[in-house]
Amino acid sequence: MSDADLIPAWEDGQLRPLDKLDVHRRGLRHLAISVFVTDGDAVLLQRRALGKYHTPGLWANTCCTHPHWGEPAEDCARRRLGEELGIVGVLPEWRSRVEYRADVGGGLIEHELVDIFLVRAARDLGLAPNPAEVMDTEWMGLAELARDTEARPERYTPWLRIYMRDHATGIFAAPVGA
Repeated sequence: MSDADLIPAWEDGQLRPLDKLDVHRRGLRHLAISVFVTDGDAVLLQRRALGKYHTPGLWANTCCTHPHWGEPAEDCARRRLGEELGIVGVLPEWRSRVEYRADVGGGLIEHELVDIFLVRAARDLGLAPNPAEVMDTEWMGLAELARDTEARPERYTPWLRIYMRDHATGIFAAPVGA
């Protein structure tokens, strides 16, 4: 097992580095990050690669992952933007921390305590999607995304549906003073 297979999760009330697949099989609460790259009122979505161990082929927010043991959330967000989409040199802005629990199929449960980040960028920021992670990308207006996640939920990951339904205002509202 590599360090990449270990994620920070709670077991017996203590945060520990545990095997990622075991954490999801047992539905243990664990740390995660999610990033939304926006250009005005549009958000960059990714369609998860068909080889992903859960929710393959579904549309998700720009990127998400679990931090390595001891890795700060913001560092993880920057790392994963590069690994999944080739996006570098951006500054993720912390927006919120949310917790959710969702069945992601195949006997796996995501029970995440998620630090959510927003990146403001132009659509021409330059993408180099990693085909092992991402099969497609698309910019979509926030209003359209909110409507579509309700109308066609089967196209989207459970967490994106939860974010749009329950947390969109906290994620996408302009910060005070902006």
